[in-house]
Parts: sequence; structure tokens; C-alpha cells
Amino acid sequence: MTVKYEKRGETTALVTLNRPQTLNAFDAAMRADLLDAMTRASADATLRAVVITGEGRGFSAGADVTDASSPRTIEDILNTEYGAFLSVIMTCEKPVIAAINGPAAGIGMTLALACDLRVMGEDAYLMSAFSNIGLVPDGGLSWLLTQEVGYARAYQLAVEAEKIPAARCLELGLVNRVVPGERVVPESLEWAASLAERAPLALAATKRAFRAAAQSGLRNAMAYEAMLQKTLIATEDCREGVMALMQKRKPAFNGR
Repeated sequence: MTVKYEKRGETTALVTLNRPQTLNAFDAAMRADLLDAMTRASADATLRAVVITGEGRGFSAGADVTDASSPRTIEDILNTEYGAFLSVIMTCEKPVIAAINGPAAGIGMTLALACDLRVMGEDAYLMSAFSNIGLVPDGGLSWLLTQEVGYARAYQLAVEAEKIPAARCLELGLVNRVVPGERVVPESLEWAASLAERAPLALAATKRAFRAAAQSGLRNAMAYEAMLQKTLIATEDCREGVMALMQKRKPAFNGR
């Protein structure tokens, strides 16, 4: 399985992205498996909190650019497959904690920001990454990042697409806690257990209230991103960006 699901104690689920050989990059199977895991966690009335992390050195490197298993368009994949598990995370009535144990890039950064709370390892980083391969942020990242840091900083982080170290993430308010790498998952599970002791109906209602207040423009943002990505993924610049990434060289973009 590309996603592991474990129950820790009586009230917490630990969901682990399990493609460590790719730094947990998303292929079609992992998109489906994460949706299944989060649907299961959301429906389990005995659970009070969920922790999402990555196996090995990374949280998630984003989309697997070598995966061509789906015949669907990128717009369709974004709106349905990615949109499905991200929506379950954001509508799950339990608090969902991202245990960011390593790089969270591209859609991996989107996944982290879609969670309610974030614990990050000292050596981990967030990275929009999309503009490095000639693409636009997707999965709702344009909306999520703007909500967290405001337009100007969000735009800068997106277009420069540089690694955002843990200390800077904490300073910007992108994460709640920064801890030593070996403490990321234990600290997240301890926090989940603490939240599980609180009134579950109140926590669920609080999440609904805050999400409703923030999300009025999210659906439109996700659909608009998907439409833009459908155009950009067919460009020469995108092909060059992906090839340069795989060949570990600087891309030569030509604006086509």
C-alpha cells in the first residue's frame, strides 16, 4: 500500500504516505489510497484526531512527474483526485495534524497547509516548487498560502519557489511548532492525544466555523488553478522544466 493507516491508542489515527523511494511523491495509487485512509479516519466515531506524515526522509516531494498511469487530464485529476482527499482533510471534523518530517514540496506543501495544525522538523522545509517547472501552484495552494501569509508574501514564495526552512516557516506562521527531526511524529501524536481529551463536539464545531469563515473563495481558487494548470502543462516550458529537474540541471525556459 502507498499509504499506511494505523490506530495509535484509542483515539488517534496515524496516516503515513508510503513511497519513500520517491520522497512520497504522489502517483495515482497514492492519491486513491490517501483518500481511502482519510475517509476511513473521518468516518471512525472512535477517533478524535488524525496525524499525517511521510515514510523515510520526506513528507512529500509533490506530484510524481514520471507517473503517466492516468489517462485523465491534469485539470480533471486536480479537481477530482487531489481535490477529493484535500476536501476530506479540510471537512473532517477531527483535528488533522501534519507531521512534516522532511521536504514538503509542490502538492506536498498544499497537503501540509490543508491540515489544521503543523509540526515541523528542524531540517525540513516547505517549497512551492511549481514555477521551477513552468507551472502554477495547484490543489488550492494559491488560496491556502494567501490565507496564511497574505498576498505579497504568498506571491513571492510562489514565484521564487525557494526552500522555506523550518525556522522561517515558524516565523511566517506556516507551522505551529518546530522540533528536532526525531520528535516530529511523537510530538504530533502527543498533541493529538491532548486534543482528543477535549470536547469532541466543540472541536468539530470550531473547525466547521473557522473553515466556513475562511473558505468562501477556496472552491473557485481550486477550479481556476486547475484550468490554468491544464494550459501550462502542455507548454514547452513545462516539458523543459520537468526534464531539467530529472537531469538535475538548470532549465532554459523560452516562454512557449
